[in-house]
Amino acid sequence: MFDVTTNGATIPALGFGTFRISEDDVKRIVPKALETGFRHIDTAQIYENEAAVGEAIELSSVPRQDIFLTTKVWVSNYRHDDFIASVDESLKKLRTDYVDLLLLHWPNKDVPLAEQIGALNEVRKAGKVRHIGVSNFNTALMNESVALSDAPIVTNQIEYHPFIDQSVVMETANKLGMSLTSYFAMADGKVFENDTLKAIAADQGKSVAQIVLRWVIEQNNVIALSKTVGEKRLVENFDIFDFELTGEQMQAIHDLADENGRIVSPDGLAPDWD
Repeated sequence: MFDVTTNGATIPALGFGTFRISEDDVKRIVPKALETGFRHIDTAQIYENEAAVGEAIELSSVPRQDIFLTTKVWVSNYRHDDFIASVDESLKKLRTDYVDLLLLHWPNKDVPLAEQIGALNEVRKAGKVRHIGVSNFNTALMNESVALSDAPIVTNQIEYHPFIDQSVVMETANKLGMSLTSYFAMADGKVFENDTLKAIAADQGKSVAQIVLRWVIEQNNVIALSKTVGEKRLVENFDIFDFELTGEQMQAIHDLADENGRIVSPDGLAPDWD
């Protein structure tokens, strides 16, 4: 395992995501993830599993201070008072006094961005969160967020996999000293059918999932979130630190990007993508 350090935050480069994982599965698999070696756990208010994540962390043998814990505020909670109350509720569910990273989950034009960023800074100053960031922001919103914030914006969590070109967002993140955090790295399973990825996996003696996760974290200041409810796949996903992709293999994967590769773009939430 290695870390990504940007804007004062040191974040494990490989995280375990809990999107669409039921509470029962979270309670079962998160302790196994921590036992396997994962030290970065990602959840969100809208996932409705923060309480299960908190219970799993509390029951694990890994001390809370050794875990980098991320959650996200949902868009309906962006008004100042709702924001503060929702963070307190998240902390209660997560059974912790603080989270390591708190993100705005999606843009919300109905609440001024200054109000959202102000609330992020407020909970940070109060010691409820160590670092703040955004998710699903385009480059204009990234720049605006940094300009509005007293504290560093440490990451933008975005859809990123071999079939989408995020180079414009990546360039902006690098200019702003931010990291990117990749979700949907497996492109909802599309990667497993791709001949290029299967060939690289065969050449490296690794699985397609391992190749994709390694491709993500070999990029400058990019963090990968993996997700599974299977214990065998969990161990496999973590086993990506004993090999490197060649420059040619990295480029071959980049070349899979398609202008229609985006999967996640919900109406009413998605910004004007770069």
